[in-house]
Amino acid sequence: MNTSLICILIAIVAYLAIVLLVGFHFAKKNESTSDFYLGGRKLGPLVTAMSAEASDMSSYLLMGLPGLAYLSGIADVGWTVIGLAAGTYLNWLLTAKRLRRYTQVTDSYTLPQFFSNRYHDQKNILSCLGAVIILIFFVPYTASGFAACGKLFSSLFGVDYMTAMIVSAIVIVGYTAAGGFLAASTTDFIQSIIMTFAILFVIVFSTITAGGLDVVLDNAKALPGYLSMTNTYNDAANASSPYGFLTIVSTLAWGLGYFGMPHILLRFMAIEDENKLKLSRRVASIWVVIAMGVAVCIGVVGRTLSKTGLIDTLTGSTSETIIVRIADLLSTYGIIPALMAGLILAGILASTMSTADSQLLAASSSFSQNILQETFHLKLSKKAAMLAARLTVVVIAILGIIIARDPDSSIFGIVSFAWAGFGASFGPIMICSLFWKRTTLPGAVAGMAAGGVSVFVWKYLIAPMGGAFAIYELLPAFLIGIVVTIVVSLLTKAPEQAILDEFEAAKG
Repeated sequence: MNTSLICILIAIVAYLAIVLLVGFHFAKKNESTSDFYLGGRKLGPLVTAMSAEASDMSSYLLMGLPGLAYLSGIADVGWTVIGLAAGTYLNWLLTAKRLRRYTQVTDSYTLPQFFSNRYHDQKNILSCLGAVIILIFFVPYTASGFAACGKLFSSLFGVDYMTAMIVSAIVIVGYTAAGGFLAASTTDFIQSIIMTFAILFVIVFSTITAGGLDVVLDNAKALPGYLSMTNTYNDAANASSPYGFLTIVSTLAWGLGYFGMPHILLRFMAIEDENKLKLSRRVASIWVVIAMGVAVCIGVVGRTLSKTGLIDTLTGSTSETIIVRIADLLSTYGIIPALMAGLILAGILASTMSTADSQLLAASSSFSQNILQETFHLKLSKKAAMLAARLTVVVIAILGIIIARDPDSSIFGIVSFAWAGFGASFGPIMICSLFWKRTTLPGAVAGMAAGGVSVFVWKYLIAPMGGAFAIYELLPAFLIGIVVTIVVSLLTKAPEQAILDEFEAAKG
């Protein structure tokens, strides 16, 4: 192994050691499953903001977005970024404070539990349904994170993809299963700092190396439709393809997904002081805009680096390793640059791990708390409940590894489907639960089921028909979920007074 790879390895190992130490530090602070899943509602405003966005900006920030920009230009990725930025801000503005209050009023510390408690669901139908949906969509979402780790190490060190993925999963499971929510949130805060450093350093280094901003823009302008927001670049044909209004609208719909993301909504539930949410919202929104904008620019600059022969020309899912290739190029400039390259690659690990840990926690809480204890009424001691939670983290990680075993799988593709699943299943119900007191239990159950099922139906049965139907499945499924919730609620008996009183208390 040459000197540059040794330096990279040192930086990555140091980073992994830090997150494991954080996990084991917080392990002794988990006295109950409430602590394990929600950290006792003790998060400060900065940790709330940055851990929420780090858990949101998964491997698609440093791999999916730059890879898509590299391949097809800025239209597809640009409208996605606009939708995500708007969704981030609106979710913090509309959902955060009311959800924090409502979960306190109803004594809820998982999302499915909140839905059941909100509607006084004695049979825990909503809790069970919500938990099943979380398991269905979080397993592939977690798989995308493991796939990112596998691609990172296999492309960098030439190690076997599967081996690299398993080692990465062991580290993530290690600190998550030990430290729970506080460990995940604290490491997410650290990871957000590393991610920020990584993308800023990469864009500066890659632009200078490519010959400057003028050279990058000239190369991009020479590719048909590459810099257009209404056309997209077709790499195979070296031609421009139209990016129509309907496609733009459905791509903007990525922003709707935020209202149903369990790992992000958990941060709102866990903040110590709801009055500090305004600071959290501002920090989170500004960081997201800057981070995604820079990620897109890295993809554009990477195209120039390929043209000049400084890095290989990337095709298909290999385009998602663009930052890895840039870091590899940086490492050839000496020991200090090689250590910097290691930190950049640690940033990719950070973006992956910060999401995977949160997803594993949300999924494990769904199984051990919402299914085992609430649905099947298993009476578990505190110690047994903690053991069940930790074992669930391990099992879900194993399933994720199995799903991600194909090294050619697209990280962006996996994430987009899981994102649609959560957005359509939980988003409509979350909005109605917080803002419409006439919502009923049958309406919530029907809306949640309709939204989740519609994602599968649209993606695999309707979208393949092409034309106007070939849009992102989140938009139609979200609308179906909203409509079904409203219609069924109006057709069923109005909520009892106790539910209405809780609604008013949460409304403040």
